[in-house]
Formats: sequence, C-alpha cells, structure tokens
Amino acid sequence: MVTAQPVVVSLADLKSGNISFETLQEAFGPESLGILVVKDVPTEFPRLRHQLLSYASYMGNLSEADFDKFTNEAAKYLVGWSKGREKLKDGGADEYKGSFYANCAFYVDPSLESAKPTEKFPLEQFPEYLAPNSWPPNETLPGFKPTMEQMCSLIIDTAVLVARACDKFAEKEITGYPSAYLEKTVKSSSTTKARLLHYYPMPEEAMAKGQEEDNWCAVHKDHGCLTGLTSAMFVDELKTDAKAPSFGEKVPELLPTLEELPGSPDPQAGLWIKDRRGVPVQVKIPRDCIAFQTGEALERITRGKFKAVEHSVRGAYAKGIARNTLAVFTQPNLEDEVDLDQHISFGEFARGIIAKNTV
Repeated sequence: MVTAQPVVVSLADLKSGNISFETLQEAFGPESLGILVVKDVPTEFPRLRHQLLSYASYMGNLSEADFDKFTNEAAKYLVGWSKGREKLKDGGADEYKGSFYANCAFYVDPSLESAKPTEKFPLEQFPEYLAPNSWPPNETLPGFKPTMEQMCSLIIDTAVLVARACDKFAEKEITGYPSAYLEKTVKSSSTTKARLLHYYPMPEEAMAKGQEEDNWCAVHKDHGCLTGLTSAMFVDELKTDAKAPSFGEKVPELLPTLEELPGSPDPQAGLWIKDRRGVPVQVKIPRDCIAFQTGEALERITRGKFKAVEHSVRGAYAKGIARNTLAVFTQPNLEDEVDLDQHISFGEFARGIIAKNTV
C-alpha cells in the first residue's frame, strides 16, 4: 500500500496571498496529485465536522418511510436522499453507500433552496440543480439543516481563498485569463452541491468476496472546480447506537454526537488517488483540516494548467464499521463558461457527465 503526502498550506497564508506558484503547481499541476490540504482552519470546524458526520450515521439508519420524506426521484436523486443510484466499475448500482445531496444556493442568498431556473436552463431539463432542497423534517433529525448549512458555508469560504490563489497563477500564466475568474465563480455560484456520505458497514457476504471487489465507488473525476473534503469519521455501529433517539414532543436543538473511532480499523479504507503514472496511492486528510481536489471544470477553465484528479473511495472492510464524510463540490453557475475558448457553459458540460454516472 502506497501512502502519499499531499501539499499542505495554512489558512492564514491563503488569506494573506502568501501561496507560491510552485506550491500551486505541486498541488494541482500536471504532475501533481490534484489535492491541497488547508490547516489552521476556523475554530468551529472540528465541532461542526463531528456534529455533521454524526448526522450521517443517524440518517443512514432511518426507515424507508423516513427516507421517502426527503427523496426526490424527479431530481435524479441528486437532491435529498440517494442510495443505490451511482454506477460502480462493473456497471451495477452502489448499494453500500447512502448520500444526502444539498444545493448550496443558501451561500449566495439564505432564502434560496436551489439556483433559479432560466429560459436556457429550465427546471424540467436540469432538475438535479434546479429542484429545491429536500431536507429531512426537523422532528426526524433535529438541527441537521443548520449544521449542514454552517459546515458547507465554512468550506466554501475556504474554497474562495483557494480559488483566489489559483487566479493569481492563471492570470500570469494564461493569456487572456479573466481577472479573478475562479474566485468570482466560486463565490457567486448558486449551483454548488454538497454531498454527505454514509458508507454502510460492509455485509458479511461482501467482505467474503475480498478487497479486490469495487464495492464502493468507481474511479472518476469530479466535474466541478474545487471539491472541499473533510476527513472521514469512522463509527462502530455495533457498539454505538446510531438510531436517532425518541424525544417525544420536546424536540432538541441538536442530536448528540456519536463516538468517533481514533482511526479506521481497515488501513486501506479512505481516499485513493491515481497519480500521474496511473498508480493508486492513498491520501489521508488530517481530522482538523479541509482538503481540496481539482475537478474537470477547473482543468478547462485553466486550459490544463491545473489537472483534474482521478480518484476513488473505499469503505472499511471491518465488521460493523461505518464511514462518514462530506464533499462540497464548488461548481460554476449553469450559464457560466468553463471552456473559455469553445464557449461551453457548465450546464452543457455537466449534462452528459450526470447521465453517465447515474443508474
């Protein structure tokens, strides 16, 4: 097993603009792993991370009747709850992972639950981005919505600073690159999408097949600009009760956090990136940091100066162990151009990718 060390920068250096072009090339360039880790993040981050990733286990253990309350088939299961809708390497459906998708339009305007439809991009053609959020009822998961919104906003705030550093590089290296293009795109987008993931404890029959099976996530590239990632939280659901407690008529402000294991019982669980030679290497994100991966929109916007990264994620081959994490896909607005030469909008670009990746 090969473990790679990602490039690490501090939030303070991002704020002051003290990130060298060499550092950005090492993190995102053609020979890189396409990942940058930000340390010294805001003090509320560890609390929000623990709280939100606890909700992932609570959500994953709800009943089918509960799931029906915040599932949106018309939005291709890319708003609200989704399970068994993502394609694996063999073309089958991913049954070992549950996801909650949220539009992050609230970052631009707290009153919005999605981007606003336009004549060019109507709701009927782009429900995965334009259908309003389907939140679980507060009486089912008290405090989930504000926790999710706070955590996503913190990650997007940090992504804006990473984008600013990328712009400085691009403005110098790319002829005709629009000033502050990526920062404006990330800051003003109402189509940024968050995905809270719950990797279920592996069934015994799946573990019996061995670790070569692709039971988790086919190798892929993200199609947005920068993907913000938390480190994973591992929960022993045989020892820790991950069912949402009953609380009668007095609904609490938040559900209690769950006990987090100090690490994964399975050393191979986690994020795997294909290096530029095509060799899979494992990258570990520290618990108190936020990582950012490159996506295909960023590669197009920077004309290949920064490269999207192929990666996959695997859960834990250990009895009773769940893996929870959050990904925030900062994406352009549907009408924003991602190919500045061919004048291709993000909406046009994303349409084919979504059709390819869902069952």
